[in-house]
Amino acid sequence: MDRRKSLKAIAVSTLSAGVLLDACKTDNKKEPVKVTEPSGEFTLDRAEEEKEREKEITSKTFFTSHEMATITVLADIIIPKDEISGSASDAKVPDFIEYIVKDKPENQTPMLGGLRWLDVQSLKRFNKPFIECDPTQQINIVDDIAYPQIVYKENGKDITRGKQMKPDMGPGIAFFSLMRDLTTSGFYTSEIGVKDVGYAGNTPNKWNGVPDEVLKQYGLAYSEKEMKECAKY
Repeated sequence: MDRRKSLKAIAVSTLSAGVLLDACKTDNKKEPVKVTEPSGEFTLDRAEEEKEREKEITSKTFFTSHEMATITVLADIIIPKDEISGSASDAKVPDFIEYIVKDKPENQTPMLGGLRWLDVQSLKRFNKPFIECDPTQQINIVDDIAYPQIVYKENGKDITRGKQMKPDMGPGIAFFSLMRDLTTSGFYTSEIGVKDVGYAGNTPNKWNGVPDEVLKQYGLAYSEKEMKECAKY
């Protein structure tokens, strides 16, 4: 299973309703207010206190341009563009992360610390910050923090996944785990991500009546009128 399929499986099976609601919390409002999004403007119903909260969050910029560039590279490593859909940055995931860290300040220190850790590692290995490295060099660092070994039980047996990480990679592993969580939350609550999962929502369907074999089983049959008016489209 490739990275995209693995993340899709995680998103479908483990994203709780609370995470999804948090990711989309600005969408349940009561009074119309225009909000400028990266893709343009749209109007949502918002309660007055939510409107004020929205203004407070969107009026400030948290990450520097360098930090946002690093987040963009990492997000696209986690969810790259493929033949099915766009990448994390195509889904505006970096903007989502910028919004979330302002809405949930407890993520600010871990994100800033992690981004600095990443650049320090990159400078040690390649003499340049992470975003200036070529893709091979970037993956060289990511591979050391993206797949920490986990052990779990399956059918009574211990199953090991991932690989043994170097002891000094702990801070990077914690950061990448947070970054992966934010990226998948942002991607799979976006229009691109919802289409990628294949979620169709409430869509109308056609019902052509009870199958003939079931009707025969109970000695029943549709009348000519029922077939014409109720059971055929």
